Amino acid sequence: MSSPSCALRGGGFARLTLGALAAVALLLAVMSMPAAARPLGHNGEIAFGRYDPFFDDTVPYTINPDGTHEQQVVHLPFEAPHFSPDGMRLAACCGVSGATHGAAAVLDPDSHTVRAILPQPDPENLDAYCTVWSPDGARLACEAFGTASDPSRTGIYTIRSSDGGGLRRLTSAPGGDDHPGDYSPDGRRLAIVRDGASCFRCVYVVNANGTGLHPVTSPSDGVVSSDPSWSPRGNMLVFSVLATPDVHSSLWVVHSDGSDLHEIHVQVAPGQYECGAPKADPTAGGCFAPSWSPDGKKIVFGRGGDTLGRNIFTVNADGSGLFQVTHGGVSQLNNDPYDWGTHPLATG
Repeated sequence: MSSPSCALRGGGFARLTLGALAAVALLLAVMSMPAAARPLGHNGEIAFGRYDPFFDDTVPYTINPDGTHEQQVVHLPFEAPHFSPDGMRLAACCGVSGATHGAAAVLDPDSHTVRAILPQPDPENLDAYCTVWSPDGARLACEAFGTASDPSRTGIYTIRSSDGGGLRRLTSAPGGDDHPGDYSPDGRRLAIVRDGASCFRCVYVVNANGTGLHPVTSPSDGVVSSDPSWSPRGNMLVFSVLATPDVHSSLWVVHSDGSDLHEIHVQVAPGQYECGAPKADPTAGGCFAPSWSPDGKKIVFGRGGDTLGRNIFTVNADGSGLFQVTHGGVSQLNNDPYDWGTHPLATG
């Protein structure tokens, strides 16, 4: 196929019809769009984990963002549920208690069944936890730890979401921990949290082929207390931060190149505690584990404290419009963002 400029050579411009000109203009516009641009998704269900005393572990749930139709996905313990890009599956960690430990489980939120438990990709040398989908749904990113026989294997890997095979290494973190957060919308980069000697819980970005690892936050920015979530527009990361040791977590955003790091000032009702409230105040809590809505206009996050209970809230990206989604307490680990997917809202 010739390039659009070829049709404009040799006086051909004068012979183009209005329809052809429109087609050329549209093609040029598409070609000039940034690589990260893609159609934004519709806001579907939110996935999260809730503590179940029977299992002494968390079990996966989904809920509509207006707080209706809370449903347990399966009656088994799984952690950190993440919706697939098409919204029809959940990847969760890491296997059924009492059964063979797997790298991930793939859950069906409609039939409330476990479709598959993906095996450990290298059970002799790695202990992998794989829940972060690539944008095309073909792969899962894994937090992996080298076994006692080879601790140098610790780092981030990816596997095929279909069968758990095709192991690929992206990062190396011997003596530390690299935790995958979220892929960029175009699938070319992965945002992670690194816990190592040079920085205790900082955000980094790495190319999907393992090259180009670079920091986004520094130790002076505070301790990152959740995995980063990549905005659907591809230009921003959101995560929670302990800005100083004496305050609770608050919500922060930054450009993926590390510029314009700033706090989202969540607007609360008079008399309510703000995000990042002092830990010395027993009536206050923090805001943690944020992720973007599929349309990029809102953020879902956890809010609360040890003595207050913790629940899921949503807010507009500018901090306005705070809304409480759950009221029964949520026990998902702080560093696992609540995942807002495109699965159709529950009705009936």
